[in-house]
Amino acid sequence: MTAAPDLVIGVDGGGTKTLAWIAPQGDVTNTTIFGRGAAGPGNPRAAGFDTAQANIQAAIEAAFADAKLPQMAVAAACFGLAGAGREIEQARISSWAEQQGIAQKIRVCGDAEPVLAAASPNNRGVALICGTGSLAWGRNIAGHVARSGGWGYLLGDEGSGYQIARAALVAALQAADGRGQPTVLLDRLLSALGAQFPEELVELVYSPQMSRERMASLAAIALTVAPDDAVARMIVESAAKDLAKMVTAVCRRLQIRGGDYPLALAGSVILNQPLLREQLDAQLQNYEFGPASIWPVPEPVRGAVALARLLAIGE
Repeated sequence: MTAAPDLVIGVDGGGTKTLAWIAPQGDVTNTTIFGRGAAGPGNPRAAGFDTAQANIQAAIEAAFADAKLPQMAVAAACFGLAGAGREIEQARISSWAEQQGIAQKIRVCGDAEPVLAAASPNNRGVALICGTGSLAWGRNIAGHVARSGGWGYLLGDEGSGYQIARAALVAALQAADGRGQPTVLLDRLLSALGAQFPEELVELVYSPQMSRERMASLAAIALTVAPDDAVARMIVESAAKDLAKMVTAVCRRLQIRGGDYPLALAGSVILNQPLLREQLDAQLQNYEFGPASIWPVPEPVRGAVALARLLAIGE
């Protein structure tokens, strides 16, 4: 395979899709992108390593095709992947990428670091991901890193779309039983799931077709009705508090002071729901760990490109 020492690749792999961008080397603030590619899930733990690697390769091939370039080894590649936060996953993906000859220098990291890199040129601050799952990750001025959350839907993911949706379903069924406060969540969830009676929810929710992503999408119902429904409002406030605790835990471990860091946000739930962002900011202020600025990051792959550029020059 020929080499392209003046190009880098950034990859963002999640539970539903993988994005790959090809860009020129240069300053991390350079916004030039030559080619973009997309494929299926790139989370090696959720999709399996073989599937994730095949999708990463397909996304890279599509990016070269979009750039109208033959596939070649680039100077550096950064793979920011959900499900690759530990050394064991990173080593396995790195070994595969080296065997494929994707780049002269390769780095694999979790999916939070590119989020921060996309918002902060010096890669310092805190990133918060809130989509189907949730995770906070940060780096301080000394280069030390810390994380909080990200333990998955059975052990954690507090404040995530999945957990908001689950809380909404529980509250709706408690209302149906007469054990909880009345809430419009019951009618809204029945309608969204195509059910007439609460009893039908058991089969629908426990069905193999009810993926974690499908469950998490129901969080939008709670967030939509929260301004006018006391039960939904409490669920959203609780989720915001959980997310704020994650960010605060990272700040405390890294000795980052309130008002002295950028907060980068990624994930469909936190990006698409202004009410949750407002509640999060309010909770952080309560904990006296409000950020200096908040940066929505709709394209974390841009941060993976920035990290690949740093890798290419040895930083």
